[in-house]
Amino acid sequence: MSIFLVVLLAGCRASAPTNNHTTRANGEIVVSAAVSLRAAFQDIGNLYETRIGTKIKFNFGASGVIQRQIEGGAPVDLFASAGAKQMDELAARELVDKETRRDFARNALVLIVPVNAARQINSFAGIANSQIQKLAVGNPKTVPAGQYAEQLLTNMKLLPALQSRLIFGEDVRQVLDYVARGEVDAGIVYATDASAAKDRVRVIDTARGDLHDPILYPLAVIKDSRYKEDAKRFSELVLGPEGQSILQKHGFLSASTR
Repeated sequence: MSIFLVVLLAGCRASAPTNNHTTRANGEIVVSAAVSLRAAFQDIGNLYETRIGTKIKFNFGASGVIQRQIEGGAPVDLFASAGAKQMDELAARELVDKETRRDFARNALVLIVPVNAARQINSFAGIANSQIQKLAVGNPKTVPAGQYAEQLLTNMKLLPALQSRLIFGEDVRQVLDYVARGEVDAGIVYATDASAAKDRVRVIDTARGDLHDPILYPLAVIKDSRYKEDAKRFSELVLGPEGQSILQKHGFLSASTR
């Protein structure tokens, strides 16, 4: 059980990933990916469809939720996770083709507030002593961003003081929306999400990388995929110069960046 205290935000609707169990057309590949990859992967998908001719059905959601879908037999061809843990667990169950696994991007954690926030917050270190009453984070049971946030707050020795103020989002974009709508005082999200919503939220601080595990994004072809070659071609595009350029345009760092 997580050491976070589960606090529900009344009146807020959880954003669920696309249902991955729907019937797909012949020759169409299913790419299940962390929701933080939505904009970048849609751009890469458009390039892929134009160049290869194969259609892609995207399923975006929390990496832990997608992991459970794959474990349940959902027809997925390629999985792109926001954390190594989910991919490691699928690999341990021999559900992914281990030879196709690659890290393809890196991210950072940031502290955000609503763009017109009145409360004064200067850094992660000042959260516990601030007037923040509600701090939104991803649910660490299923959301890698929440797992990294848990590590960060634990290593900064801030968790005990903040436990009763935590609001869980079911994916990182829901956390972003809570902050943007002013339903919480602050939130912890990926730098890429904050950048995409810079007209709605303001970045206060960026977490030191040594206070949490590296935020690496791995991808791999699903072992029982019927369209392995097409899935491998999409993976190659993501890893190649054009895919990497698109990811960097959306704020992601190279997987090799330290």
